Amino acid sequence: MDSQNNHSEKQHLEEDNIITNYVGKLLHNWWLILISFIICLVGGYFVIKYTDPMFNVNAQILIEDDKTGGSGMGIGGVASELNGIFDVKNNVDNEIEVLKSRSLMEEVTKDLKLNISYYRNETINKKETYKAPFIVELVTQNDSIMATNFELKFIKKDLLHISYEDYISKDKIEKDIKFNDGLFVNGIGVIRLVRNERFPISNDGYSFFVNSIDKTVVSMTNSLTVEVPNKSTTLVNISLKTSIPKKGEDILNKLIELYVRNNIENKNQIADSTISFINNRLIIVGRELGDIEGDVQSFKQDKKLADIGEQSRLLVTNSGLYSDELSKINTQISVIDALVDYMEDEDTGVRVIPGALLPQDAVFAGLIDRYNNLLIEKDKLLLSSTSENPYVKSLNDRIKETKADMLQTVYNTRKSLIINKSQLGKTQGKLEGEIRQVPALERAFRGLDRQQQIKQQLYLYLLQKKEETAISKTSNFSNSRIIDLPKSELLPYTPKKNIVYGMAAFLALLIPITIIALNSLLNRRILNKEDIVKRTSIPIVGEINHHQASDNVVVTGTSRSSIVEQFRALRTNLQFFLSSENNEKVILLTSSMSGEGKSFVAINTALMLALSGKKVLLMELDLRKPTLSMKLNMPNKSGFTNYMITSNISLDDIIQVSSENENLHLLSSGPIPPNPAETILNSKTSELMIELRNKFDYIIMDAPPIGLVTDAQLLSKFADLTLYLVRHKYTFKEQLLIADDIYRNKKMRKMGIVINDIEISKGYGYGYGYGYGYGYGYGNYSENDQTKTSLVSRIIRSVKKKK
Repeated sequence: MDSQNNHSEKQHLEEDNIITNYVGKLLHNWWLILISFIICLVGGYFVIKYTDPMFNVNAQILIEDDKTGGSGMGIGGVASELNGIFDVKNNVDNEIEVLKSRSLMEEVTKDLKLNISYYRNETINKKETYKAPFIVELVTQNDSIMATNFELKFIKKDLLHISYEDYISKDKIEKDIKFNDGLFVNGIGVIRLVRNERFPISNDGYSFFVNSIDKTVVSMTNSLTVEVPNKSTTLVNISLKTSIPKKGEDILNKLIELYVRNNIENKNQIADSTISFINNRLIIVGRELGDIEGDVQSFKQDKKLADIGEQSRLLVTNSGLYSDELSKINTQISVIDALVDYMEDEDTGVRVIPGALLPQDAVFAGLIDRYNNLLIEKDKLLLSSTSENPYVKSLNDRIKETKADMLQTVYNTRKSLIINKSQLGKTQGKLEGEIRQVPALERAFRGLDRQQQIKQQLYLYLLQKKEETAISKTSNFSNSRIIDLPKSELLPYTPKKNIVYGMAAFLALLIPITIIALNSLLNRRILNKEDIVKRTSIPIVGEINHHQASDNVVVTGTSRSSIVEQFRALRTNLQFFLSSENNEKVILLTSSMSGEGKSFVAINTALMLALSGKKVLLMELDLRKPTLSMKLNMPNKSGFTNYMITSNISLDDIIQVSSENENLHLLSSGPIPPNPAETILNSKTSELMIELRNKFDYIIMDAPPIGLVTDAQLLSKFADLTLYLVRHKYTFKEQLLIADDIYRNKKMRKMGIVINDIEISKGYGYGYGYGYGYGYGYGNYSENDQTKTSLVSRIIRSVKKKK
């Protein structure tokens, strides 16, 4: 449990150390952050000043969607009933696609000439303007316009200097032209500049850009947004991004205007098509109706009909009347026949004849009256006279004459009645024949009449629909109405000062952080203690700060500098690695490559051991490039090499006492041998080391770099401890893998790392706080730095505990 706590605490300390070191690096490079802030804020200022602000121009319209029942804006009655004939069904989604359609935007582009943009040339950049003192007109244009930029300068009031790059030759064309002059441009056509008196001419130069319609339409469509804010309504929001608010408002106004106009034109087109169809049908139906009316007329004329119904009724009435007349005539004939029989009967010859038998015949009635009067007169005479009375005879004669006249009259009347009866019979027969023909005529007439009625109704219906369509056309309206007119927002959506300056501040921090991080990631040199700990498990024995002076001896009896204290710490640490019971006293110094300070560390470590009263020997065993004797200002005429190859040289001949300290001795390398490795492998080396162990308390061997030659490994068998030198900002990180391999495979007995030439700075600490200090208060490391380090560490730990 304790080990787990220790591991966790160690992990927290390492994390705190990494963060603390990184914060220290940032604070150490405060000048980089300051410069970054200045550059980024100035850059943000120029971005705000010279970037064209972009505005959102917004409008809102209401679509009358059929699904929501919205179709009654002032249209009613007959026109409303006609919606089923020629009205277009509305759908919000469809209308949105229409508003975003390329064809509609192309109409807007052509109407407003959006493919021509005007710019005012400012000091650094060009700024689009909607108030140019001139207007560009395309007199004739190519089918495909090539994008061309024109520079313009006003020489005089009406004289202009224009320049552009020719599309074909790629040459720069410069010309002086006047307003209203035609100018042919390859890839465009003939253009003409017209003075716009609404705006004065500025001293700044101008430019204009002629683009193709297609590219402009694509650009404008990409800047347009049409959406429904809420699916439960039919409101449509239209938004356009533009750098000129007035231009954006004009574009949206034109877009809505064309959309409304096209919508009404579509409806009018349907109405016009309907009227045209009705007119054609009226012509056809009218012609057919005329033909049928002609057939009816011919039929009536042929059949002598005016009104077949009335005529039928009249025929039936007349037939009845003739039947009555025939009946009367037959009755009269019967009466006459009876009268004749009565009058011819001898037995009734002297009877009085009834009167009024033929009431229509006044003559016969008169004869009857006279006949009856004569009979009455005769009967009266016979009362007083006899039949032989002459007067009675005269009366009988007169009675006979009168009776004969009556018979003649009756015969005539009967003959007349028979003639009338015959004529009435013929007439009645004709009428009955006509009556029998009436159903067939009426059927034929009804067929013609029915066709006439159908054509008349169709003709009247078409006339009615024509008028209704004409009325409906006059009342056509758009399926949308404007809720909010196009209006630009007061403030641009980009660039926004707070966002730009916020981004500038963020970049001002990000840039130095990134630079420092990349420098740490990409740097191959040892920069901090973590670079060593991560790559090897060899313990760190000591850390030596950077020595600015040129002298190689820093350890003296009176010196109290930070480097001297670091060498004292190294001397103390060596006592933990070297066991006195096992007579361990030989220290080997090596490194990865030349220049890492082995000689410097060897000299001062030896001096520090000598100051403690120990007898110390420095062995200059870098036979290839000896430097110890030179740095100690001691001769190197005779040394290790001479002892190996010459048998008559003793140790006293090659060991020298250093002038720095009487306890410090030097065994120089001697002349550089041609074969250093074989020299070290000489059997006398072992004898030499045994003898030196008996004479000295400590032996320090300055060996060549282990990463270059094998000399150090050959000497390691004589050493009790190997100190591996790592120089700050000099040793490559991957070179530590060599030392770690030797350590892990136990190719050397004991190993420790000494970090040399540490540059004290607040950004490159080795885990002891804020820098390379050790808390002694020497050199550039102060107690104030310690306080800062402790404060930073406490803040980091408190944040982690809260998490």
